[in-house]
Amino acid sequence: MTNAVLIDIDPLLMDRIQRIAAARGMGMQAALTHLIEHGLFACEAELAARFDDSDAKALQAAIEALKEIPDDPGFSLIGRIEPSTG
Repeated sequence: MTNAVLIDIDPLLMDRIQRIAAARGMGMQAALTHLIEHGLFACEAELAARFDDSDAKALQAAIEALKEIPDDPGFSLIGRIEPSTG
């Protein structure tokens, strides 16, 4: 692993890292590696959860197609709200 040097890190951030290291019985290098890995996983998951334009268009097309299902007393009414008459 390449050594990393933290320069001008915010003292509050350093304190938080030190508290996590102490709570988990880790050295600073192990704690930083752990935090970076978990932070990357969280960011990658966030990116993977987003639709790109083609996905969003396909979903919108599917929704529009479902709206064309004729009304019947069964499944086509699921999720549809009757207009209020009051």
